[in-house]
Amino acid sequence: MSKIYAIINLSDLDKIDFNQISETSKNTIRKNILEPPTQFVIKWHEGNTPTFISDGRVAVVGSLMNHQQAIELMSTSDWSEPMPE
Repeated sequence: MSKIYAIINLSDLDKIDFNQISETSKNTIRKNILEPPTQFVIKWHEGNTPTFISDGRVAVVGSLMNHQQAIELMSTSDWSEPMPE
């Protein structure tokens, strides 16, 4: 089963039900590397959209992504430190 990825504003972190997604707590989410961080990524199994997303309590930033799209986003300068040359 495929996973779906979504970017969420950090201001919505307290609205996340970690029982409905793959991440287990506030300590295991991937945040962007801006100072201060502004967004984080969550993922869930396709077909099991978390209720906090489907009922509109938490808004997704941009579009939902598949694994490849999430990997591409995570390699951008907002999400990863550049590799040393």
